[in-house]
Amino acid sequence: MALLELHDVSTYYGSIQALKGISLTVDKGEIVTLIGSNGAGKSTTLRTISGLLRPRSGTVTLEGKDISGKPAHEITALGVAQSPEGRRIFGRLTVRENLEMGAYGRTETDLTADFDRVFELFPRLKERVDQKGGTLSGGEQQMLAIGRALMAKPRILLLDEPSMGLAPILVELIFKIIRDINTQGTTVLLVEQNALVALSVAHRGYVLQTGSIVLADSAKALASNEMVRKAYLGEG
Repeated sequence: MALLELHDVSTYYGSIQALKGISLTVDKGEIVTLIGSNGAGKSTTLRTISGLLRPRSGTVTLEGKDISGKPAHEITALGVAQSPEGRRIFGRLTVRENLEMGAYGRTETDLTADFDRVFELFPRLKERVDQKGGTLSGGEQQMLAIGRALMAKPRILLLDEPSMGLAPILVELIFKIIRDINTQGTTVLLVEQNALVALSVAHRGYVLQTGSIVLADSAKALASNEMVRKAYLGEG
């Protein structure tokens, strides 16, 4: 059984159909990436999974349990956490307070091990633990957004455009950490505009075009696919 499965999911913004019957699976332990141009439906897919949007038809299941109609906080409690596009950290809260917000829905009171894990992955956050989130650099804010999502102890981590606006050296660092997170046992569903770097860390991938999946294959096969190379990897 897949950890996460979308079956024939259609999602709308008002009368505009953003997802047109998409089906995909993410197995436990995988990194799966969704690639496609702006407006293809990648972020909408993540928002539908996390409960921020409700599908008009189709189902989203987590280990076989239908979560399609559940509110976002219940889906988070079941083990789905999202690091959103644009980071959306709390600028007036400290790094520690932002991380605590990630654990808001959990019942445990001792978060020491969780803080230790985040600070091991992101030593820079430990150095800035009492600093306001809004004063961090873009790269540090991205680290904080991912760390906050990890504080929810997710079974699957949804990452939306983690490289957006970052210098190449920071992109390399963020994706090394994504690999480390996965190696530690967290399943990842990754939306990323930079298809080349996404396919370099993923096991499998799906290509979205205007709300439909047009290709699904191993990351290696997609990276060598002529259509993908021309459309998304910048080759003529």
